[in-house]
Amino acid sequence: MTARQATDFMARAQAAWGTPPDWILALVSACQVDSQAAVAKRLSVSGSMLSGALGRRYPGDMAKLEARVRGALMGATVACPVLGEIGRDRCIDEQAKPFSTASSVAVRLNRACKDCPNRQRKDGQ
Repeated sequence: MTARQATDFMARAQAAWGTPPDWILALVSACQVDSQAAVAKRLSVSGSMLSGALGRRYPGDMAKLEARVRGALMGATVACPVLGEIGRDRCIDEQAKPFSTASSVAVRLNRACKDCPNRQRKDGQ
């Protein structure tokens, strides 16, 4: 068995982005401290999504990934009309939840998220 070669996340990001944006740098820093898989789990995304973003070839919603990184790794928050100030990543998670009558908070969140200015639109807006 051979030792696994360490990934140079910064070199990969710089090769792809030139001067990487601040959120990619935050992603690089997190991947250097933890594993890429651990960071992906923290962001509730796949490792391949992170790899694609670092290499600037992720074909999906890059704005949504950026919002997750800003919330989970950079401390970006939004004012939720139901929960108060929450991380941007949690806001995205709450929007994605299906309707549930399990609690009054879940019902209020579902209603509030529909017209919320923080809502992540399908087109990344």
